[in-house]
Amino acid sequence: MSIDVGLLSPVTAGYDELVTDDAVLDALVTAEVALVRAYATVGLADPAHADAVSHALGWVDPTSGCRGHGLDAAVLACAAVSGGNPVIPLVGMLRDRVPEAAKPWVHRGATSQDILDSALLVVARNAGVRLHESLLSVEADLAEFAAGHRNQVAAARTLTQHAVPTTVGLRAANWLRGVRRAADRLQAAVAALPAQLGGAAGTLASFVEIASSEGDPAAASALPAAFAAEVGLAAPAAPWHTTRWPITELGDALVQVLDALGKFAADVATLSRTEIGELTEGAGGGSSAMPQKQNPVDAVLIRSAALRAPNLGATLHLAAALAVDERPDGAWHAEWPTLRELLRVALGATAHAASLLEGLTVDSVAVARNLASTNGRILAERLSIALRAVLGKDALSALLAGGEDLADALRAMPELEGIDVDALLDPADYTGLAGDLVDDVRTPRDAAR
Repeated sequence: MSIDVGLLSPVTAGYDELVTDDAVLDALVTAEVALVRAYATVGLADPAHADAVSHALGWVDPTSGCRGHGLDAAVLACAAVSGGNPVIPLVGMLRDRVPEAAKPWVHRGATSQDILDSALLVVARNAGVRLHESLLSVEADLAEFAAGHRNQVAAARTLTQHAVPTTVGLRAANWLRGVRRAADRLQAAVAALPAQLGGAAGTLASFVEIASSEGDPAAASALPAAFAAEVGLAAPAAPWHTTRWPITELGDALVQVLDALGKFAADVATLSRTEIGELTEGAGGGSSAMPQKQNPVDAVLIRSAALRAPNLGATLHLAAALAVDERPDGAWHAEWPTLRELLRVALGATAHAASLLEGLTVDSVAVARNLASTNGRILAERLSIALRAVLGKDALSALLAGGEDLADALRAMPELEGIDVDALLDPADYTGLAGDLVDDVRTPRDAAR
C-alpha cells in the first residue's frame, strides 16, 4: 500500500505521477540499462549484450527510459534498508532478469551514487519538462488576462493601505513577469542537469581499468558522455558526487517558480476577501459548516505549496554544504525525498495555477467601489505634486486630512480657479506607464524578444 497518496497534501494529489516511487524505480532501471548501452556505444561491450539487457528490462528510448521491467518498488524499498540505498539490492534483481552472458555488464564499474543521482535527475528532467509546459500555459493565460484588463483602474495597496491608482492589467502583468522569469530559469536548470558517472570515489578508476582490460584505455574518457546521451541528460564535465550544484540550482529554480506562483495566489486570495471582493475564482470550494462560503481553493493550495518550498530548498543547500569526503554520510540521503517533494509541490501548484486562471473573474463594481472609497484621496500623491506650490504644504495636508468631499473642497478654493478639478481627481489619468508596462508583456514569448 502506498504511504502517501496526497491525503494531507491536496495541492499535489493527482499531479505527482512523474515523481512517485514507481517513477523513481523506472529511472533507476533506466540508468542501469543506459550504462550497459553506453559501454556498447564506446566499443567496450558487445552490442548484443546491450540489446539483450535493453529488451529484458523494457528499454524504450532515452526519453521514455524503461517500462515493464517487472520490479516492485515496495519490495525494493524493504530490501534497500540494510545497505542504505535502493541501488544495492536493485543490481541483483536486474542481473536475475538478463541473459547470463550480459550479467557482468550490469552496473559494471559504477557506484550506487552514479545510478541514484542519474535516476533522480531523470525524474527531475521529466517533471521539469512538464512543469515548463504548464508554466507556458499559465503565462499565456496571464498575458490574456492582463491585456483584457489593461485599462481597468484599481486601487494599488502598499503596506495594506490604499496608495495610488494602478490597473488590474498591470497587476496581472507583474504576476506574469515573475512566472516568465521563473520559467526561463527552470528551463535552463533542467537543460543543464548532468548524468553522474564517477565510480567508487569519483576518479573513474574502475572504468579506466575496464577499458584497459578490453584493450581500449581511451574509451573510459568517452564513457560518461555516452552514458549521458543514453540516459537523456547533459554530459558531466566531471563527477559531482560531492559538488552538488545540479541539485541546488534545480532546487533554487523550483523555489523561484513557487515564489512566483505564491505571489499570484496570495494576491488572488487577498483580493477575493469578502470585504474587498475584486477577484473571484471560477469554481471556489465550499465549507463543511458555512454553506454561504466560496473559498478561493486553488489560491489557498498554491500558497500551501509556496510556503513549503523555501525550507525544502534550504535543506538541499544544507545537504550540499555538508557533502563531506567523497560521499556524504547522510547529507546525500537527505536530498532524495527533499528534491522529490519540491518537484511534487511545484507540479501541483502549477496545475492549480492553470485551473485558477481558467475561471478567474474581476468584479468591476467592487473594483470601482474600493477605488472610490477614500473620496479621491487615493490621488494625494498627484495633488501634492500638482498643488503644493499653489496651496502650500500645510494647507494641502489639512485638506487631505479632512473628511469633506475632496472635489467640493478643491472647487471652493479661489487659488484653484481655472483648474479642472475633475480631471485632476480622475484615477484613470494617474496610472503613469501602466498601459505600456502591460503591452510590454506579450504573447507569444518570441514577440517580446
